[in-house]
Amino acid sequence: MYALVDGNNFYVSCERVFRPSLNGIPVVVLSNNDGCAIARSNEAKALGIKMGAPWFQLRHLEASAGLVALSANFALYGDMSERMMSLIGGLGHTQEIYSIDESFVELSGIPGDLVERSRKMRHRILAWTGLPTCIGIGATKTLAKLANHIAKTAERKPGSYPRQLAEVCHLGVLPTQDLQAVLAATEVGEVWGVGPRIGRQLQEGGIHTVLDLMQLDPATVRRRWSVVLERTVRELQGTPCIALEDSPPAKQEIACTRSFGQAVSELWQLEEAVTTFASRAAEKLRRQDSVAAQVLTFIRTSPFRPDRQYSRSILVPLRRPSSDTAVLVQAALSGLRAIYRPGYKLAKAGVMLVDLAPASRVQHELALSCEEPMPERSRLMTTLDTLNQRYGRGTVVMGSSGTGQQPRQWTMKQERRTPRYTTRIEDIPVACT
Repeated sequence: MYALVDGNNFYVSCERVFRPSLNGIPVVVLSNNDGCAIARSNEAKALGIKMGAPWFQLRHLEASAGLVALSANFALYGDMSERMMSLIGGLGHTQEIYSIDESFVELSGIPGDLVERSRKMRHRILAWTGLPTCIGIGATKTLAKLANHIAKTAERKPGSYPRQLAEVCHLGVLPTQDLQAVLAATEVGEVWGVGPRIGRQLQEGGIHTVLDLMQLDPATVRRRWSVVLERTVRELQGTPCIALEDSPPAKQEIACTRSFGQAVSELWQLEEAVTTFASRAAEKLRRQDSVAAQVLTFIRTSPFRPDRQYSRSILVPLRRPSSDTAVLVQAALSGLRAIYRPGYKLAKAGVMLVDLAPASRVQHELALSCEEPMPERSRLMTTLDTLNQRYGRGTVVMGSSGTGQQPRQWTMKQERRTPRYTTRIEDIPVACT
């Protein structure tokens, strides 16, 4: 038995914890450079605002509908997520953090009423963090994900599902007739793993609801579509096919890319940006205890501007796989200098670490070879990561990332970002009496 705990409109909810005045009014959180809506309050959804809607198309709603738009505050969201996840872990035996606002929990063998247990957990999360959540419970991860969708929809749209399924929905305790009615009222595209393309194919084949999909023969689904959709059907029928992962698998590629707040033309500005991107990618690489054998650097202009267009990338191999920030930054910069051409208004750059392998395996292979060992710098990198984690990102940086005394055109435009209330001491709210 699995539960999926999901934060409701998570980014907006994080903002409302520290600004209660936002409750009850339409709010959207904007993407990098304040480009488009990546989170919407229920009130914003009621205005017809779609996920990913460009901000320039929504701006008029500030005056006409009282819409509030905020720049993404990822430092705040990440910290609030950690607080929420630490509480969710107490719901069951094991936990898989699926995304910044979603977590699977394994509930098998836990005695008592799981719905009541989940409601108590939901109340605890709300009381201790201020974040509203919904919880879905099912015999498989796919059913738990579906139950979570039903719980959220029943809360946000009264009348769409039975009222008792709002906030916490346990599909496993519903009578067969009630369960079939709920599945028949849910569009097939809401099933986890059914993408837009497969969803259209299913609709064209007369499969419109989750109940229609669940009643298909798995072998037929495999022949007509794929083994992935067959697995989804089996999960809907109650056969677990997707295991719970205690920790996320190591990424095969690690990238750090950003669109610039303003067009960038000078090489020194690009070097600052690429140094910062490579340093952040290196930190992620060490976090999963891996090393990279190659570094890809790219730059490009904006296809939406009437300027001369330019887009280039280059892959730089390392003499030995490494997770050393200095080594990776040097490779990224050498690639940048090779592809840079003056006279272009560049809008985006990025660094990708590829050909990854576990650090322990590479160290073992080097120990068996006759090559001269490289200087040991793991303690230095550990110290670097520790300082930046304790005192904030950017406390200790590579010199080529710039001094910060000059304005950086390449940084993201975040004109509407709220304070980093929980991660920056200067931004901690102060209550005056």
